[in-house]
Amino acid sequence: MHPLLTRVLPLLGTLLLAACGGSGAGSAGSPIVVPGGDTARGTLLQDPPELASTATAPALLLELDSLANGQLLSLLGTPSCDVAVYHIRYATVGGANEATTASGALMVPFGSGDECHGPLPVLLYAHGTTPDRAFNIADLRGDPNAEGLVIAAVFASQGYIVVAPNYAGYDISTLTYHPYLVADQQAKDMIDALAAARSALPTALAPTSTDGGRLFITGYSQGGYVAMATHRVMQAAGMTVTASAPMSGPYALAAFVDSIFFGRVGSGETRSAALLFGSYQRSYGNVYAAATDVFETNYAAGIESLLPSTTPVSQLYAQGALPRNALFSATPPDAEFADVTPATTPARLAPIFAAGFGTDNLITNSYRLSFLRDAQANPDGGWPTTTTGVAAVNPGLRLRQVLKQNDLRNWTPTAPMLLCGGNEDPTVFWFNSQLMEGYWATHAPASPPVTMLDLDSSASGGDAYADLKSRFALAKQIAAAAAVAQGATDGGDAAVADAYHAGLLPPFCVAAVRTFFASR
Repeated sequence: MHPLLTRVLPLLGTLLLAACGGSGAGSAGSPIVVPGGDTARGTLLQDPPELASTATAPALLLELDSLANGQLLSLLGTPSCDVAVYHIRYATVGGANEATTASGALMVPFGSGDECHGPLPVLLYAHGTTPDRAFNIADLRGDPNAEGLVIAAVFASQGYIVVAPNYAGYDISTLTYHPYLVADQQAKDMIDALAAARSALPTALAPTSTDGGRLFITGYSQGGYVAMATHRVMQAAGMTVTASAPMSGPYALAAFVDSIFFGRVGSGETRSAALLFGSYQRSYGNVYAAATDVFETNYAAGIESLLPSTTPVSQLYAQGALPRNALFSATPPDAEFADVTPATTPARLAPIFAAGFGTDNLITNSYRLSFLRDAQANPDGGWPTTTTGVAAVNPGLRLRQVLKQNDLRNWTPTAPMLLCGGNEDPTVFWFNSQLMEGYWATHAPASPPVTMLDLDSSASGGDAYADLKSRFALAKQIAAAAAVAQGATDGGDAAVADAYHAGLLPPFCVAAVRTFFASR
């Protein structure tokens, strides 16, 4: 395989798995009391925080330079600052608003360069989906936590103070589940991490460095959704957001899940389904009466608490706790739905959709049928046909009601935003960004300050991202050629689709985000 893939994909694959100053909710001076608890939300639980590691600019440069024979370095830039990485612990809430704890990383740049001290911008970063309960983004050692290394090299070493929560339910959090795609909770978690980081900064920053008051929010995949949800909540609370850049997230969540039930099953959907149902059942309590209402009998026992887990997901597959690919049965739930069991359009993604169907499936045909019938009776306003552009007015199925509650088609940003993704993404479909764009075009009182960046589109005259688009196209060509050289007979299409969301797209979106933020 070409070096671009052998070195970049292992490092960046974890990106799938998904003004610090000012006042307002979550600031150090305005604590929010945890309902039923004695500790205020956003309280730093270890002061001073633990110094996890220190990474020098030369060491980070060496890491980037060794990846893909320097190609990643040329894309993401040269680290300038040394970085102190702190492991912070803070008080927050779970999906049911219960008091709990969470942890994360505070990355502080330092050094002699002008960008390494003085007033510094703050970057609030949301990571992508991971099934690993022990995930800790403050641990920069090794591939399992490589996402933290990339963020340290690309942002912290370029002069940003980085705050990156692990989320409740991960690392040393006392919450026994993760509130996956619960918009309100995940935004609160981000804001609480930021509040705790503010408390930690006086002991973490060098005497010559200060919080400069500019706040940037970004994240990839699940983290893209979390970033947008956080921007929405902070804006509503009157908190300062300088700019945000959600990347390849499922923002139009109700429409996105509708499309999956209508046969567009991407890779990794059995893991996502286990996380989503476990999250919503714990957060709302009534998504189903019994697990067998949704899941096949051989998977129902323990499914609610299966993920995240300290057991590797490969072992869960081997143990029969979760099917590897088959989300739905290969037998249509009704003859009417034969043409979406699986979906066959777009044709280039049909093989991926087909892999999501089989005999050893996770979700029962009866539940899938009830979902499809409800979607017919109460259609989404944005997919598959655009009408109102928003989620269904009155869905009957409890899951679709909760998905509507967590759909982000209900607000308009006032601070600049970049939405980055690719129109051939087979995991988190580009229509999520298009539906947001359509919603804002219809419902916003004035044009919102949103830049849409489809890295799979053709560059136009004066396009600030033309070089990135060209280089992304080249990366796809290299991936396809490598697959053909290894015997692929489909022109490398399957290899590109398999690597697209988790490996090919992230570094280019991250590079675009840094360029976008640098101009604010």
